Amino acid sequence: QVQLVESGGGLVHAGGSLRLSCAASGSIFTFTDMGWHRQAPGEQRELVAIISRRGRTTYAESVKGRFTISRDNAKNTVYLQMNSLKPEDTAVYYCAGTLRRSTWDETDYDSWGQGTQVTVSS
Repeated sequence: QVQLVESGGGLVHAGGSLRLSCAASGSIFTFTDMGWHRQAPGEQRELVAIISRRGRTTYAESVKGRFTISRDNAKNTVYLQMNSLKPEDTAVYYCAGTLRRSTWDETDYDSWGQGTQVTVSS
């Protein structure tokens, strides 16, 4: 129902930073949680960060301390600030929302965007 468009990906050297944006066609306040996910070619998609309507955040251990998820309800946009990037962060990054209770389960997320490519060189 709500369309999501990711942007901000690119090619960076290890240790660099990127800020991803997820712009929604509707109110992101509708979702219980918004999440950033990533998928490398041939790999399973994984959750990396989620943020609730009230701003509570949760991170995968692999990105904790390096990535920060935030939201701007007035702009209907969710952000992912990625610092100290590593080659293993290379993937297509997606955002999606869930209408269910706050969950760390990517199968509960809907309204997927098309993704933005992040490539980290060594």
